Amino acid sequence: MLRYLPFLLVLALWIYAFIDCLNTPESQVRGLPKVIWVIIILLFGEVLVGPVAWLVAGKQRRPVTGDGSTPSQWHRNHRTKFVAPDDNPEFLASLKSENSGNNKDEALLKDWEADLRRREEELRRTEGTKDETNGPDDPQPPAKG
Repeated sequence: MLRYLPFLLVLALWIYAFIDCLNTPESQVRGLPKVIWVIIILLFGEVLVGPVAWLVAGKQRRPVTGDGSTPSQWHRNHRTKFVAPDDNPEFLASLKSENSGNNKDEALLKDWEADLRRREEELRRTEGTKDETNGPDDPQPPAKG
């Protein structure tokens, strides 16, 4: 397994440089056009020339800010605070507006229930009159002829 480690490291650096080059905006690419850097990384990746050249000379690195803070320090100081939905007034207001629209749904549901009850009563009445005219529920067996 240890004999495959150098190959895996070269492959990992090759893939990292390729993806980094593809994700870098054109404005941050130095020296050559981005397409040429991609070709260099792909052609010379096995001997590490392409990926190392990209990492050293191809990508413009951000300068260190004057206050000495790193982006992670900035994010730690300016983190957005998570608010639970039941504490969020905007979310609660959206629920109230949705509930006001539900009145129409409730009225429609009541109409459907009333219609269903009316149809069931109608069906019971027609079955009741049908049973009275036909006689008993057990039909007579047909006569043999």
